[in-house]
Amino acid sequence: MAEGEQLKIEEYLERYGTLTYTCRGISMLPMLRQRRDLIVVRKKGAERCKKYDVALYIRSPHDYVLHRVVEVRDRDYVILGDNCLNKEYGIRDEDIIGVLTAFVRNGKTIRMESRGQMLYARIWYFLYPARRFRIRQTVRMKRLAKKILRALHLYNKQK
Repeated sequence: MAEGEQLKIEEYLERYGTLTYTCRGISMLPMLRQRRDLIVVRKKGAERCKKYDVALYIRSPHDYVLHRVVEVRDRDYVILGDNCLNKEYGIRDEDIIGVLTAFVRNGKTIRMESRGQMLYARIWYFLYPARRFRIRQTVRMKRLAKKILRALHLYNKQK
């Protein structure tokens, strides 16, 4: 490899098998904290992902996404970020390049297969309908508040 040449993530995983990288983005909050936690991803083999695995997949040529598998179907997966409202459908095995095996927070390695992480995944997904409802209600209330403030502003201008 020439000096200064950078590998794509999938090339790196192909060559070395695992990747440790700084977490970026907020879609996996509260489990992963942006620019504070390190993620450890292993190359996905021929095996299928399991429910609650956190898969690294390619959404577009330069868009890598790390989200949780919430449903395993015959030909694809349904995937959802822990901090997201909408599920993604149709993610195929060939889209997935790696699986999160651990993350490092404050120097401590937390393994995804640990009891605590498995319990977290199950509870967090169980609460998804309530979290989705709460977030949607919050968005609606903010929109309503903006409309009221606009109306008050117009009313005060007319005085």
